[in-house]
Amino acid sequence: MSVAETRRKKIMALLQKHQSMAVSKIISQFSYSPATIRNDLKVLCNRGLIVRRHGFAAINSSTVQASNENFSDRTMKFHDEKVKLAHAAMKYIQSSECILLDASSTCYEIAKVLNKEPLRLTVITNGLMAANLLKANSLITPILIGGIVNGASSAVEGLLGLNLLTKLNIDYAFLSPEAFTLDKGLTDFSIYEVQLKQQMVKYSNKKIALISPDKLGHNSLATFSEADQIDQFIIAQTPQNATQITSIFQDHPDLHYIVV
Repeated sequence: MSVAETRRKKIMALLQKHQSMAVSKIISQFSYSPATIRNDLKVLCNRGLIVRRHGFAAINSSTVQASNENFSDRTMKFHDEKVKLAHAAMKYIQSSECILLDASSTCYEIAKVLNKEPLRLTVITNGLMAANLLKANSLITPILIGGIVNGASSAVEGLLGLNLLTKLNIDYAFLSPEAFTLDKGLTDFSIYEVQLKQQMVKYSNKKIALISPDKLGHNSLATFSEADQIDQFIIAQTPQNATQITSIFQDHPDLHYIVV
């Protein structure tokens, strides 16, 4: 992550804590020039993450809503498309492998499919819902990554479980972002979950990105994976986004993707 993006992530963390702050107060919290911080605020505003008015900067209410959205509510968004993504992901999973599922509602659909398959697997996850579902399957050994529990997202966040990731040979990591563009890669709104996902990417042999229709062409707070770090994109296609998918990938033959 660049110095500028690291700084912007800290600005967002500050605003997430206070919700709204005077720009002068934000500037005083950093050892950078006022022009640099004002430019960072402009970038964050252009991304739709914050709003600015009368010398103040505030978290965009839609960003707050996304970060606090209940897990069960997220499972209902584009549910049919997420089921298709889950079934497409199954062709990469074989018995006796060690796989990783992030805490996304899309990867929860993978867990639901796995629970019905006669596969002997080790499944590492930071998703409380996925771990709880898989624990009853005698063929599957679920391993929950330790860390801070986010009640709204049913995710474990932070780097307390990093030691576990370094000790396991992960065949495939299945990751679903909050947003995806070629420029910013796979992004998410939780700084702590981004930190963990960055390590998931680092310590997994193969990375599979699962992209539902609402993720394409949008940016979130921080990047956890560049596009070229992903071995395979699986993208849910709708009549509305078919052209968008082609336009995103047509000039990048090095990026492998399938649509479902």
